[in-house]
Amino acid sequence: MRVTNLDNGRSVVVRVNDRGPYVGDRVIDLSMGAAQVLGTISSGVSSVRLEVLQ
Repeated sequence: MRVTNLDNGRSVVVRVNDRGPYVGDRVIDLSMGAAQVLGTISSGVSSVRLEVLQ
């Protein structure tokens, strides 16, 4: 899956291997490494676009 941070345009390709997240209205929980690539470490949450890759 490609995850793109809508605030800064950065994207990362990740493998989905869990059924979470289990918090409120969040749609995906990323690893620390993926969050660093997207630039979301300081904010903790961000608006993202998800694209399924085949």
